[in-house]
Amino acid sequence: MIERRISDVTFSEADFDVFTIPGLEPRMNAIITTVRPKLTKLGELIAPGLSLLTGDEIFPHVAKHARRKVHAPNDTWVAWAANKKGYKMLPHFQVGMFATHLFAQFAIIYESPHKAVFAEALTAQLDQVIRIVPKTYRWSMDHMNPDSVPHADMTKESFTAMAAKLSSSKNSEVMVGIRLDRNDPVLQDAEKLYGIVLNTFETLMPLYQMSFPSA
Repeated sequence: MIERRISDVTFSEADFDVFTIPGLEPRMNAIITTVRPKLTKLGELIAPGLSLLTGDEIFPHVAKHARRKVHAPNDTWVAWAANKKGYKMLPHFQVGMFATHLFAQFAIIYESPHKAVFAEALTAQLDQVIRIVPKTYRWSMDHMNPDSVPHADMTKESFTAMAAKLSSSKNSEVMVGIRLDRNDPVLQDAEKLYGIVLNTFETLMPLYQMSFPSA
């Protein structure tokens, strides 16, 4: 049984408004002072539950946006992966925010060599994936784009095209999970939000597991 740790992390309208602040430095200052502490704490709270679910020690990593020199980030996040030094090369889980919503999702981004492994598993186990993922969850192939496609609207042809792109394109990536609109009342309820995030990751755990080579 997953330990339910006490959480006091909530998100307000003001947290989402930081992404409307013009200019790289002012927006980054707002992210660092307003949003990052919440993501850092959430990262610490969720990590033990994910470690139990995966069977590996999981470490939180909060986005630093260190490569940003001109354009202000449109989103920010905390990611969890089975590596203390980083997450980008590995399948991982994320909670993050755009100006419009908060997301909680499983992700394999373009730096990861696991894309081809997941693509092969997705093709071989497509019926299982379609059955496992709730209809309200959403898929994306671009972590910088806030738009996504509901699982209910995905066809077998959509997944086949996704797998082909993951196998062939160096810049391809895949994310799937939930989004909570910025005015969703659950964002003001720390315990409910914590439970929803952890339950989302538990639901997506089979996809995480199939993204690693079979022993």
